[in-house]
Amino acid sequence: MRVRTGIVLVFLAALTFVAAEDGDSKESVIEQLVVETLVKPETCTITSEMGDTLQIHYTGRLMDGKVIDTSLSREPLVVEMGKRSVITGLEQALVGLCEGQKIKATIPAHLAYGKRGFPPTIPGDSTLEFEVEVISLSQQTQWQKLVNDILPLLCLALVPTLLGLVGLYLYNKAQAQPHGKKKSKDKKSKKK
Repeated sequence: MRVRTGIVLVFLAALTFVAAEDGDSKESVIEQLVVETLVKPETCTITSEMGDTLQIHYTGRLMDGKVIDTSLSREPLVVEMGKRSVITGLEQALVGLCEGQKIKATIPAHLAYGKRGFPPTIPGDSTLEFEVEVISLSQQTQWQKLVNDILPLLCLALVPTLLGLVGLYLYNKAQAQPHGKKKSKDKKSKKK
């Protein structure tokens, strides 16, 4: 069992508003992820970390309140933390949560769909707001940790080794060819 002390459940990293003026209109743009806890269970001994698997229900909205997507009428969404199965801002907001916890995450455009948006539903440079409930939390097993953390490092170490072996093989093969051609030329000249 993991117990996290000193967890920062709210990423209220100085909510920053920038006023952008277009003629007479002013628009507020959020620059940092803001996570607000709506409901937290009384007992919370295990919190989510990268590598864990969460089942969540969510409702995503634009800042004007228009719903862009919801899982409430479907099965809960399965999110494998660290696998980039959801937008970056939502994945970051899911770190440090308990089973049964409800949050509201305000996600700036650069942690959501960026300048391009997701036409026609989400315009470019849109700040999104997600209400999320963690239905279940499954911790990463030791085997999953091995596969997710150590195997990629092992593969990174093996790539240069394999390239070196291929290079050595090709070098040896290239060195062996001139000797083979020379012997065949020698045999032909001796027959004459």
